[in-house]
Amino acid sequence: MAIDRDMMTDESIAVRRPRRWDEPMDPHMTDADVGWLREQSPFSNLDPAAFPKSIPLDGILRNDCRLHRFAHGEVIAREGDYANSAFLLVDGHAELLTRELPPELLGRRETEKVSWPKAVWQLLRPSGVREARRPEEVVPNVDLHASAHHADDRPPVLQLQDFDGLVRAGQSVRLSPGELFGEVAAMYRSPRSATVVSQGDSTLLEIRLQGLKMLRRDPAFSQRMDDHYRENWLPLHLREIPLLRFLPEQNLQRVVAATIQRSFGRLEWNADYKKTRKLSPAEQIESEPVVATEGHQVTDLIIVRSGFGRVCQSYGVAQRTTAYLGKGHLFGLEEIALGVTNEDGPINLPLQHSLRAVGFLDTLHIPVECFATDILPHVRRNELPASAAKALLRMPASEEARERRSEKRPKVDLPIVSTAMNHTSEETWQDLPSPTGTSFEPTGLLEFIVQNRFNNGREAMIIDLHRCTRCDDCVKACASVHDGNPKFARVGVNHDRLQFVQACMHCTDPVCMIGCPTGALHREESTGHVRVSESICIGCGTCAKGCPYGNIEMAAVNDPKGRPYTDEASNRPITKATKCDMCSGLPSGPACAAACPHDAIVRIDLSESPPLEDWLRRRT
Repeated sequence: MAIDRDMMTDESIAVRRPRRWDEPMDPHMTDADVGWLREQSPFSNLDPAAFPKSIPLDGILRNDCRLHRFAHGEVIAREGDYANSAFLLVDGHAELLTRELPPELLGRRETEKVSWPKAVWQLLRPSGVREARRPEEVVPNVDLHASAHHADDRPPVLQLQDFDGLVRAGQSVRLSPGELFGEVAAMYRSPRSATVVSQGDSTLLEIRLQGLKMLRRDPAFSQRMDDHYRENWLPLHLREIPLLRFLPEQNLQRVVAATIQRSFGRLEWNADYKKTRKLSPAEQIESEPVVATEGHQVTDLIIVRSGFGRVCQSYGVAQRTTAYLGKGHLFGLEEIALGVTNEDGPINLPLQHSLRAVGFLDTLHIPVECFATDILPHVRRNELPASAAKALLRMPASEEARERRSEKRPKVDLPIVSTAMNHTSEETWQDLPSPTGTSFEPTGLLEFIVQNRFNNGREAMIIDLHRCTRCDDCVKACASVHDGNPKFARVGVNHDRLQFVQACMHCTDPVCMIGCPTGALHREESTGHVRVSESICIGCGTCAKGCPYGNIEMAAVNDPKGRPYTDEASNRPITKATKCDMCSGLPSGPACAAACPHDAIVRIDLSESPPLEDWLRRRT
């Protein structure tokens, strides 16, 4: 409709700008609650002057925190859940379970594989009812309820069966008032590492990530969190790095003491994704935070703890992407190793590439000196780049090094990945490599994958358009096994002959899980697939809003006869989160790929380069 410009005026409309705390985390928090919290540790020791006037300490406690009261045996935090908050035990006790619990005890149901005859029968005789669910798939199969305290707005809570038996068996660790837990999962977007259950009646303060960041303004609180991570979690994270797997304990402790933690970009990268993906590759690279700069002297070995990094190199007046890094990858290893193992003595080599944060990047930095003295003597030659390994042979070996190299090492099976420094090389390390990046040829495909954040996908759906005849058998097959409601459409962005279809990719960094109030959205341990436990899904839509790719939908569910489920209190339809489940119950695997008559579809891991490179090579 055309706008009549004669009717336009210069008069403006005044509106109130939305404020951060328009929606507090706990609308029931009172002045008395805030005053009581200020008297408890650690808040009684915080300095109110350390906080800005616009975001005072009392405001953080009132708006970024929620008080919870748990009864005996209620689950406070559940292993495997992704969340954006931490818990502080204020009163009472809790038990951190050291034993991994069966999924069914945590409200999760393992997918049962159907037999081939039943799968064929379902394909030939579909139910005809969209989003059909059995009653046990709609209501919880565990004791799930809301406590009396703020029952109207508190998410349902799990009651763990035989909790006392686990405690008596010594399979738990007692937590006391004043202890903080869950901050690592909140700050570094990782799954919770253990289940925590209330021992008797307990009171806990849940602190969402935004408030946790502000509380770190107090030096004492920040130091407490850093000390807790460095003491309890950093040694475990370093042990996960292949390069450090044979490090003696005393060396590891010195490395822990020297390691620096840093973060770049926004943790909530999905909020900026739709805007940045529209930029040109050059503009996108320019907008990303710089971690290390090409041509500068290397000072640290950089380890990616979470998020993604872009490795790029000067190409004329622009930057060209040569690789990307994910969790556990290293940056600067070749320059450091060559410098340290130089036969004429240590030298400082400039970085051959730059490293930038793609959305969010969390890193650990080990100084060069620490690497040379505490790590290099315990690294096997075939864990280093080839040039550095040759130089290491020429270095005089100490008695300790000779003994170490003569030891028989246990075999460790890890994937072979290419190096960021030489991504066109055909050489592969036959032992355990240091994972230093993921690269693709040609460069245009790499730029495309990073720009669209497809490197986040572990089960991306790709269609070879040179083979696809647009018959839509893939969509029909998906609909046949999902009650006539396909979980994807044959649409998506294209690069040359490849179409990246809009379907759940079961991401490495599943931001959809963050904020799920019941933990219904979770990663299946055996397969790594992101699944929905529908029996405890309350249909809030948080996951659908959080998915940066728009691959989750909310759907009203019906019983097998087509009768809609409704809420007995409000009479509103029961909705559940739906998305691609990789046809986990079928013996054939994903029906879309199995049904394609032209072998045009593949479900593939884009967090590493070999799967896609091998698939493309077989088609050329």
